[in-house]
Amino acid sequence: MTTDPFAAVRPLLDEHAEIERALADPAVHADAGRARTLGRRYAELNQVVGAYRAWHAARDDAQAAAELIDLGEGDDAELAAEIPALRAAEAEAAEHLRRVLVPRDPDDGRDAIVEIKAGEGGEESALFAGDLLRMYLRYAERKGWSTQVLESTETDLGGYKDVQIAVKARGAADPAQGVWAHLKYEGGVHRVQRVPVTETQGRIHTSAAGVLVFPEVDDPGEVEIDQNDLRIDVYRSSGPGGQSVNTTDSAVRITHLPTGIVVSMQNEKSQLQNREQAMRVLRARLLAAQQEAAAAEAADLRRSQVRTVDRSERIRTYNFPENRIADHRTGYKAYNLDQVLDGDLEPVVRSAIDADEAARLAAAGA
Repeated sequence: MTTDPFAAVRPLLDEHAEIERALADPAVHADAGRARTLGRRYAELNQVVGAYRAWHAARDDAQAAAELIDLGEGDDAELAAEIPALRAAEAEAAEHLRRVLVPRDPDDGRDAIVEIKAGEGGEESALFAGDLLRMYLRYAERKGWSTQVLESTETDLGGYKDVQIAVKARGAADPAQGVWAHLKYEGGVHRVQRVPVTETQGRIHTSAAGVLVFPEVDDPGEVEIDQNDLRIDVYRSSGPGGQSVNTTDSAVRITHLPTGIVVSMQNEKSQLQNREQAMRVLRARLLAAQQEAAAAEAADLRRSQVRTVDRSERIRTYNFPENRIADHRTGYKAYNLDQVLDGDLEPVVRSAIDADEAARLAAAGA
């Protein structure tokens, strides 16, 4: 009997079959959070199952041809001529399966919450934060994702002091194509070089905006929050310049006392809606904090080799005079900044994905 070099895949095949049976049960879909979690895992295992079956079929074809030659059946010369191509197909399928089996970020299939904050540069930084917001919204549109502005604080010139958006895939997607799988590399400091609209002498200024990205929590039960650990304040919402835009105390500020994390929401008209959105963001931040702490403690290699946890890291420069975009982690550089800001972000993101995959393959000895 031929030894199966990928026998370790068997438990994954069993898990895939078990989840498939669970997803066929209507009772499972009564719990939307659990259904999403199972659906994400099922999509991830689909890659393994497909790759394993393709390798198994390629191996069987090559072995069957070799056995026919050994038995002297058929046209030996014709079969012998096919052997190299069959062996090459088997090797290619085996390599693909090895890549699929390399541990990846289990959150890749999750949706994400993106926060953009103006940094150094005053009003120019706020305007740049607005440019980044439009870039991500247009990128999401190209990817077929839905977006929702959860919270924003605008400036008088139309920029943003800070803005938070939720980005969601439509339906259960291949984790490799997930929202988090792409946007997790965006966290860090984004630097812009250009002549600000407030500059009267045409000098190029450098300013920056910060981007934070968190995986969204599917099931509230994933992150336990003790209500006694929360301080909830309500106040009247305000617009640019601080003027009141609401006559009721609908804005909500939630402070998680053990961690000091503060989330404020005022975009919705009701206090209940703002509270729900604030809890949504709080859960995402707490999940990210828990994961980063666990990764630091265990030196977990599954964490991205490109997306560091240092949120002060300068990751990218947007140079308007040269129409240049440069990613400092991967060495990616192109002179189509106008297109990137219009949502053509995929090549930039792909450079980070490829670098991360190469690092994971090297770490796994693949």
